[in-house]
Amino acid sequence: MEKPVLYNSNREFEQQQWKGEIAYWKEELEMFTIKLSEFITRWGEKEILDQIDDYRRQFVFHGEVIEDLLEDLEQQEVFLMAQSDADILKNETALVKNHVNLRKRMENQREIYAQLKKQVFRFLEEYL
Repeated sequence: MEKPVLYNSNREFEQQQWKGEIAYWKEELEMFTIKLSEFITRWGEKEILDQIDDYRRQFVFHGEVIEDLLEDLEQQEVFLMAQSDADILKNETALVKNHVNLRKRMENQREIYAQLKKQVFRFLEEYL
């Protein structure tokens, strides 16, 4: 089996993309939290308030997940700074596996978060 090869330029590009995406998610989570807080003052029905509270908890959870992703991404960058400046990291199988794992986690977070946003928008449309 051929060893995976990870080019620094590709890794750096992907990591910058992830950082931008995480920054956007953080801003978006703040906006959703504010918007849901506004709705709490408008609605008195227990069922609606419970649903809003559930969405707020999910946003807190997603905030924690993206913080973990960002921390792991930064740790990987610190590790890479200590490595050689070679263009190809051929013998760093652990690094490649770690990067691929981060990629899978980002993809998973993207999908789960997108589903949550769809649910929240549908909820808002129904009760606005």
